[in-house]
Amino acid sequence: TWNTIHEGLPEEKGKVAVAVCPSNSDKVYCLLESDTNKEKGGLFVSMNAGKSWSRVSGDHRLIQRAWYYTEVFTDPENENMVYVLSAPALRSIDGGKTWERITGTHGDYHDLWINPDNPKNLCIANDGGAAISFNRGKSWSRQSNMPTAQFYRVTVDNLFPYNIYGGQQDNTSVKIANRALGSWYGITEANWSASAGGESAFLAFDPDNPRYVLGGSYLGTIEALDVESRASTNIMAAPIQYLGRAASDMKYRYNWNAPIIWSQHEANTFYHAAQHLLKTQDMGKTWTEVSPDLSKNEKDKQIKGGGPYTIEAVGAENYGTISYVAESPHEAGVIWITTDDGQVQLTKDNGDTWQNVTPKTLKESLVNAIDISPHDPAKAYIAATRYKFNDKTPSLWKTKDYGKTWTNISDGIPYDAYTRVVREDTERKGMLIAGTETGIYISWNDGANWQALQLNLPATPINDLIIAHDDVIVATSGRSFWVLDDLELLRQYNTETKSTQIFHPADVILASGSSPLDGNSSDGTNPFYGVNPASGAVIYYHLPELDKEAVVTLEIKDASGNLVRRITSEKDKQYQAYDGGPPAKPTLSKTEGLNRFVWDLRYPIMDGAPTAYIEGSYRGHKVAPGTYSISLKAGEQTATTSLEVKPNPLYETTMEEYQAYHAFMQSAEASFNEMHQMVNQLYQAKGQVESLLSKLSDDEKHTSIHKAGKALVKNLTAWDEDMIQRLSKAYDDVENYENKFTANYLFMINHAESDIPKVNQPNRDRKAELDAEW
Repeated sequence: TWNTIHEGLPEEKGKVAVAVCPSNSDKVYCLLESDTNKEKGGLFVSMNAGKSWSRVSGDHRLIQRAWYYTEVFTDPENENMVYVLSAPALRSIDGGKTWERITGTHGDYHDLWINPDNPKNLCIANDGGAAISFNRGKSWSRQSNMPTAQFYRVTVDNLFPYNIYGGQQDNTSVKIANRALGSWYGITEANWSASAGGESAFLAFDPDNPRYVLGGSYLGTIEALDVESRASTNIMAAPIQYLGRAASDMKYRYNWNAPIIWSQHEANTFYHAAQHLLKTQDMGKTWTEVSPDLSKNEKDKQIKGGGPYTIEAVGAENYGTISYVAESPHEAGVIWITTDDGQVQLTKDNGDTWQNVTPKTLKESLVNAIDISPHDPAKAYIAATRYKFNDKTPSLWKTKDYGKTWTNISDGIPYDAYTRVVREDTERKGMLIAGTETGIYISWNDGANWQALQLNLPATPINDLIIAHDDVIVATSGRSFWVLDDLELLRQYNTETKSTQIFHPADVILASGSSPLDGNSSDGTNPFYGVNPASGAVIYYHLPELDKEAVVTLEIKDASGNLVRRITSEKDKQYQAYDGGPPAKPTLSKTEGLNRFVWDLRYPIMDGAPTAYIEGSYRGHKVAPGTYSISLKAGEQTATTSLEVKPNPLYETTMEEYQAYHAFMQSAEASFNEMHQMVNQLYQAKGQVESLLSKLSDDEKHTSIHKAGKALVKNLTAWDEDMIQRLSKAYDDVENYENKFTANYLFMINHAESDIPKVNQPNRDRKAELDAEW
């Protein structure tokens, strides 16, 4: 049974939050919204479990955005210490009479946990994630090291590395590189910057030359950013302050994520969408309407948001707005739009006329995204959602005839996984990838059915995704950006694969840096940085069940048929690990099913001289750009494919320079191997001679053998000491003992080996000098 306990509270309607003091259960705090004005709302306290109340604070900060916030908490031990969460986080130590702000974290506060056993230990949740304090909020753990950004939309440019762009909730927009060049592992704060617009931005630019970026925010604000000068210009189509207004009183009703796109067909042309589609061809100096109101324009749904009491009219509540705009990549003048009230509209004449092509059985929905097939100009896909109607049914649709007819293609996606985006692969027709509230799904048959493609992606809402650069780039709600590399593997997926098969690898660009994914690991996550994509060629292959004795061999050859690298499943039984020596040769997995190997684009590892420590790298040099053939032999079966190694567009290196570099490095590496092979053979021979002499008696008949043997050992020792510094056994020994010949030769090789393949004349002179000495 329940009893009312609001005697003494104002006769007001509104949102209520209540907190009972753990240390005194008769004391209760009530945070009350008012349906008339803020002067009657505020914080109330009861000292008798709700029998009577008194108002202790009318501070507007406590209830200014009741629709969005209104949370109250009390300290477990101190009944006079009370917390209220709103845009600021507030605390009172005198029962609510006066307030202080809690700072040091992100803003917009939504929840608080107070450790019942240690009230100094707090965990606060806000639009920047979570933060922890052990001193009642005097200081907090960092939030900037956690991938908790909420991105609404995602797009990319065509630079190398390519950049990912998106508006970040309650923060700046973001531009971040998909890989960190020169970095040993990955992407950090150094690889991102704020871009145009604000938290809810669509971002638009020429992907081949993204110097000028147009970025929006809520209520129609938009700016043009000059990336080079880091300066921007406000270019709002109608500079009207819409805060607090009803949508019916707005000249332009903008979606919270008001679309902005760059035209692929008209020079210097951008579109910005409200309920009308707006167009500029002079970077926002002038705007023209190129459509009528394309929404349902239902006036009864254009009231002030957030009501009926405290108004929350900041733009997120606008209804009857354009939610997405897509220009056909195939045909100039063909533009599709969708709205948040369930409309799909199409123009084929650059906006002169529009036709409503909404699926006839589509219920009122937020049509969140549209994707025009990269393979067929008449074909398009839409993703809709009705979660605001408490309907979590997936809603994906396909048309093959410019919207005349539609087919629902949601079969196989579960009820709770309501849909926000669907894209068709740019290469494999009918391969669709969908983003839902619970993760990623893939269809191999144009939406006839679906299966999860979650892999290591967190279980998080997918707001948007794009397929570009052979990758899937995903914008999540609360877990930042994610990238799925190696899309080529999915494009070649075949459930019937049973025999030995090697999949055609994605093209690879010669670049500096490396990644944890360069090995056989496929874990692309790290708690402190974004993991680089693999820096080498990612080679996937499928194996049947093999005999235990079977050997798997991978051979890579250049365009002339010369062997570049041979890797097998057998470990080198002669390999000896020691400090200052070469790493072990990589080996192939021979597990039944799918296997992964990353070729580092290098020639073979050079030979060492056990167990002398030589400071330097034994890695072979990187190959030149070109086409390479790959053959995989597993038992008696052989499969082949090819790999395209592309030049780095950031390097001013000609093919002649690549070839000259290769010739120099190949010669030097061959000489170095010859040196160490001879060193190792003669060092072994010296040991054999010494062993033989130790076994011979000192009889006169052995005198000549002893004499010759000792002379031979002396000569071999002297030669070995000229070649190798065997006193060096550890890293800093190289500072104590002078390097000998092969160490000097390796230094020359390492000095010549570089990401930008250019060998200077001093290096050539040094090689000639050392070759003559050799």
